[in-house]
Amino acid sequence: MLCVNANMEVLDVVTSKYPICRRYGGNPILTGKDFPADADIKSVFNSGIVKYNDIYLMVCRVENSALLDRFWIAESTDGYHFEPRLEPVDMPHDDPEFMEYAGSMYYDPRLTKIGDTYYIVHAAHSSHTCRLSLVKTEDFKKFQWMGFISETDNRNGVLFPEKINGLYVRLDRPNTGADTGDIWVSYSPDLIFWGKSECVFKNWQGIRWAWTKIGPGATPIKTPGGWLTIFHGVRSQCKAHFVYQLGVCLLDLDDPSKVKAMSESAILIPEEQYELVGQTPSVVFTCGAVAEDDGEIKIYYGGADTVQCVAITSVERLIDACYNR
Repeated sequence: MLCVNANMEVLDVVTSKYPICRRYGGNPILTGKDFPADADIKSVFNSGIVKYNDIYLMVCRVENSALLDRFWIAESTDGYHFEPRLEPVDMPHDDPEFMEYAGSMYYDPRLTKIGDTYYIVHAAHSSHTCRLSLVKTEDFKKFQWMGFISETDNRNGVLFPEKINGLYVRLDRPNTGADTGDIWVSYSPDLIFWGKSECVFKNWQGIRWAWTKIGPGATPIKTPGGWLTIFHGVRSQCKAHFVYQLGVCLLDLDDPSKVKAMSESAILIPEEQYELVGQTPSVVFTCGAVAEDDGEIKIYYGGADTVQCVAITSVERLIDACYNR
């Protein structure tokens, strides 16, 4: 199938039996081989993204053959063809606190622009399990680590792009034991201290395909009808195999703890070889999306914890999916 993007370029798109999202025919858009050879990068996936001065800037999660994680920026003028920079992001490896609680295991960055500042919420793993960490930048050249912003056993943190009722807002997924988890919302006056936490919805509430765990994905997109929120949901297949899929819901503009509508079906499921086979089979997992001025949405997602991919949809399609259950 051929389609035309906002730049009037013809794209070859693979048609899925779930027509809400269409995979880009050039997937995967990034693999480990696209990075400098001396970096020994074996996989790139679950990357955050924003548009900065009309350039798509992707903060990639990359891993080398020793399974050491790094963040590495890749740039694109069209959102499909990315060129990695020569060096990874300079993280605070000289900070004793960062090294004790994150060290070489930091991953799944989610980017949000608030005012003139870009914030990266990411997972940081250590012997104290996983917690959320925050980095900020204004130019994607200098990065400032702001510290840890959650207790342990919490991940999938993502900021809303504006304050609500005078407070910063975050979605996250505290683990609840036995590898399960629900989506929560929390509030902060300063992005460091968080509270007023409420459960947004549980993994079993109206989601037949995600009975094991769920988690926030891309930065929520503001629409007149609510915050359009793409999330991942997981089911256990035969009690031994996790299958990661994507869903979408609409949260109330003034009270994002309230779900206004939700798609009953997944909007993207593992179907292609690069989603079914890799480090972790049967995974589509998003940390970022770009909403274009014409209503198109590019959802960037990791395939099988190995490669970076993109799918195309629109605000209209996603809202329709929420209401047309």
